[in-house]
Amino acid sequence: MKAVVCTKYGSPDVLEIKEVAKPAPKENEILIKVYATTVTSGDVRIRRFISPLLVWLPMRLSLGIRRPKKPILGMELSGEVEEIGEHVKHFKKGDQVVAMTGNNFGAYAEYVCLPEDGGITIKPANVPYEDAAAFSFGATSALYFLRQGNIQKGQKVLIYGASGAVGTAAVQLAKYFGTEVTAVCSAANSELVKSLGADYVIDYMKEDFTKTNVRYDLIFDAVGKTSKYICMNELTPDGLYVSVAGQRMAKVHPEDMTFLKDLVELEKIKPVIDRRYPLGRIQEAHSYVEKGHKKGNVVMLVHDEKVKS
Repeated sequence: MKAVVCTKYGSPDVLEIKEVAKPAPKENEILIKVYATTVTSGDVRIRRFISPLLVWLPMRLSLGIRRPKKPILGMELSGEVEEIGEHVKHFKKGDQVVAMTGNNFGAYAEYVCLPEDGGITIKPANVPYEDAAAFSFGATSALYFLRQGNIQKGQKVLIYGASGAVGTAAVQLAKYFGTEVTAVCSAANSELVKSLGADYVIDYMKEDFTKTNVRYDLIFDAVGKTSKYICMNELTPDGLYVSVAGQRMAKVHPEDMTFLKDLVELEKIKPVIDRRYPLGRIQEAHSYVEKGHKKGNVVMLVHDEKVKS
């Protein structure tokens, strides 16, 4: 099968399409034919391997000294179950699914094997494969951090970095939970986040949200560019600050994937797609995401080359 292999740490040029062995499912695994995956900020960080000096060595020992121990990157996917292990009970051949591979990566390939009790659910019936591939990473991350911040109906919530994969999901989930949402992003993305439900939008290029004299019950930094210290005066007495900065990927529970799948089908949340690329343009897709200006998600079509950039 074809797969994108990260040959070493570095620029997008280190990503190469190679022929690798097609995996076979173990007794508790399902084999998924991958139709679509995404390029996330996490994929880019692993490929570049840029980290603070104090965590450089531990991270290299964990991920790989000269190249990733798991060279096929990719954290989320959509596809079809092609084969199941003999003990699999919850999925059958032909099921259309979405899945999170998480720290096991592996989604940049034509096929992947995953344990049936992992982050897998049936694909939302109302969206195509390419859109379905794009809701799990951002939405599960947003859900995890909003819950960590004890989000409650009626609160005032500020989401910093509201136009990325995690931010666009967080805006929609915060509105679903019944809060008043202030989104911080660039003016170019203002209409996008308003369309997702944001009540107020702050252009970070023109206005400093820490000087607005508004207090929030929850501040969620979806891009890791602020700090609790900076935001302290913008929190209510019982307010909480949460950030993706310095966080390892949270374990994705199947029930969370099913919850989010149901919200997509109810049209309470929707995946936001910036660009679509064929697998053969993986280097170009990584270069675009690395610039840090994507709106929502960047999708790669694995078994379909007829996509628009």
